[in-house]
Amino acid sequence: MNVRTSGTRTSVVDICLSGDPGENPPLPYDPAASADGLDPDELPDGLVVADEAGRVVCFNAAAARLTAVDPADALGEPLERALPLQDMEGRRWWQLTDPYGGLAIRSGQPERNLLLGGRELLVSARYVRTRPTGPVRRLVITLRGTEARRRTELSHAELIATVAHELRSPLTSVKGFTATLLQKWERFTDDQKRLMLETVDADANRVTRLIAELLDISRIDSGRLEVRRQRVDMIAAVRRHVQAQTTAGQRPDRFLIRMLEPLPELWADPDKVDQVLGNLLENAVRHGEGTVTIEVAPSSSAPPEQTCTGTTVTVSDEGPGIPEDSMNRVFTRFWRGSKRGGTGLGLYIVKGIVEAHGGTITVGRAPAGGAQFRFSLPVGTPAFMA
Repeated sequence: MNVRTSGTRTSVVDICLSGDPGENPPLPYDPAASADGLDPDELPDGLVVADEAGRVVCFNAAAARLTAVDPADALGEPLERALPLQDMEGRRWWQLTDPYGGLAIRSGQPERNLLLGGRELLVSARYVRTRPTGPVRRLVITLRGTEARRRTELSHAELIATVAHELRSPLTSVKGFTATLLQKWERFTDDQKRLMLETVDADANRVTRLIAELLDISRIDSGRLEVRRQRVDMIAAVRRHVQAQTTAGQRPDRFLIRMLEPLPELWADPDKVDQVLGNLLENAVRHGEGTVTIEVAPSSSAPPEQTCTGTTVTVSDEGPGIPEDSMNRVFTRFWRGSKRGGTGLGLYIVKGIVEAHGGTITVGRAPAGGAQFRFSLPVGTPAFMA
C-alpha cells in the first residue's frame, strides 16, 4: 500500500524508516508483513511527516481524527500552517523548537503536552538526517490523545483521596483520645484509660498498615518490590494465621485446613507470604460465610508422578461469591466488591507480591458457591544453591 502525498506516491516505509540506520533505528512494526508495505491509516497513533522543505507529505487517518484537520487540507502545506501547535504557555511550537534550523545534533523531541486549537495532544518528533549532523531530511511527528494519561491522573487522584479518607478517621480518633487523656487524666479510672489507649494503639496500627500498603504499591508499580528468599514452611504459616483469626474471636470450627504432602522445599519472602495469607483469610472471614477452607498442596505443570515445581494454596468460603462480571476486576486497585470498607488495595498488593515471586494467582467460584482464591509459588531455590 502507498501513502497519500502532495503529488507523489511514496511508501510509508520509505518515509518513516529512511535515513541513517544508526540515527533512526527501525520502528517496531515489520514492513515485510505486507507485500505492499504498511498503510499509515492502519497505525493507531497519529502520523504526520514533513519533507526537507517543511511541507507535509503524510497525514494519516488517526492524525485527522485527533486534530480534526482534513488530510487534503494538510498535504503540501507548510508544517506550521497544517499543524499550528502551541505549548501550554501559548508559544508557537515550531518556532520554539526550530527543527530545520536548530542544533544539528538533535535527533528529535520527547513526548509532551501541546495544544492545537483548544485540543490537548501528546506530541513527539523524530528528525531524520542523511548523516548524524546533516540537514533534516524528514520530520516524523507522532500524535496521541491524552485519554490514557488522564485515566492515570484520575487513578492517582483517587488513590490520594482514598488515603486521605482512610487516614482521617484513625488520626482523628488518636488526636481525640490523647487530648482527652492529657486534659482529664485524673478523672478516668484505670479501665477507662486502658480502653482509650487500646483504641489509640489499634488506630495507630491501622495507619501503619495503610502506609505499608502505599509503600508496597509504589514498589510494585515501579518494579522495585524486593523479595528476600528464605525457607518457608507454608503449612506452619497457614496454621499461624488461622490461630490469629481464632484468637481475634473467630470460631475454631469455622476453619478447615487440608494438606497434601509431601510439599517441596519452598524459598520465598516469609513476611510477604504472611501478607498474602493474612489478606486472603481476612477477606474470606469478612466477606464470606460458612466454613473457610485452606488447602495446601504441591503444584506442578508436569505429570503428578514427576517432581513438583512449587506450592499451591487455595482459600475458599461458602458465601455468595464474586459475580462473574467482576472476576476480571478483583485484582485491580480500589476493587471492594459489593461491600464498602477498606482501601480496596489489598488484592492488588497480593497479586503484585505473588508475581514478584514468579508465581500466579487466580480467582474463581468455590465448590460450595463462595469465592475461591488460589495462588502458586515456585520452589524459588536461590542461585547459590542451584
